[in-house]
Amino acid sequence: MKARLPEGYGKGAGGMNSMIKQAQKMQEEMQVLQDKLDEKEYEISAGGGLIELNMTGAKSLKSVKLKPEIVDKDNIEDLEDVIVAGVNAIIAKINEEQEEAMEKLTGGMNIPGMM
Repeated sequence: MKARLPEGYGKGAGGMNSMIKQAQKMQEEMQVLQDKLDEKEYEISAGGGLIELNMTGAKSLKSVKLKPEIVDKDNIEDLEDVIVAGVNAIIAKINEEQEEAMEKLTGGMNIPGMM
């Protein structure tokens, strides 16, 4: 199997400079995208709609809203479980959306240190 070399490979310093500029441009685009993703807000319901969570893409929890029926002083464990499940679900949603957005930008390339 033959490997495809990047366009411009083997053309001396000019080709290398072009590749470096392309990499820098992609890195800048990735940073702009990451900043936008970090600012975006996400919402999710958990426990059959008994709690609602709002979190930023930077994974900063902004709010938790509880329906009164989830609060039972004799069964705090259920409330704790629903909150944990909700936080885990919203983080998974954020991670999935951010990974998809980065894949679109990079064409599926795995770039170490990014994201």
